[in-house]
Amino acid sequence: MSKVEDRLAELGLTVPPLVAPVAAYTPAKKDGKRIYVSGQLPMVDGAPTRTGKVGAGEGLVTPEQAKECAQICALNAIAAIKSVVGDLDRVTSVVKLGGFVASDPSFSGQPGVINGASDLFAAAFGDAGVHARAAVGVAALPLDVPVEVEVIVAFDDEG
Repeated sequence: MSKVEDRLAELGLTVPPLVAPVAAYTPAKKDGKRIYVSGQLPMVDGAPTRTGKVGAGEGLVTPEQAKECAQICALNAIAAIKSVVGDLDRVTSVVKLGGFVASDPSFSGQPGVINGASDLFAAAFGDAGVHARAAVGVAALPLDVPVEVEVIVAFDDEG
């Protein structure tokens, strides 16, 4: 097991199986010393963990629930990275994370939601997990999920 997976285990987490794409794309693609991870949804056992828009009010996904979804997205992204690189310890830098939050029109807390993913990458990869980022509110996401996360990582191609 990698040091990254050991850190995840300390948090009570494991790298899940690779999530099958929901459309015509690959979960992750290597280009030189970079891996580009397609948008990952909060999927567990082939189904979304939550659906709906994020905001305050009846029938909406709470910001805290959405933050948990962002963490699940990050775990799925780590699985996609592992599917390409094999050993997660070969990741030298989480370069950039893009987070999308299906938001109620009055919701503006997207950065706090995406912290669920950012915090997990920092915990799993240590200093290499600190990244540039965007957190964007959108009208809707695939399968009506509340959060989607994409990521770019650099890795040591000597492994």
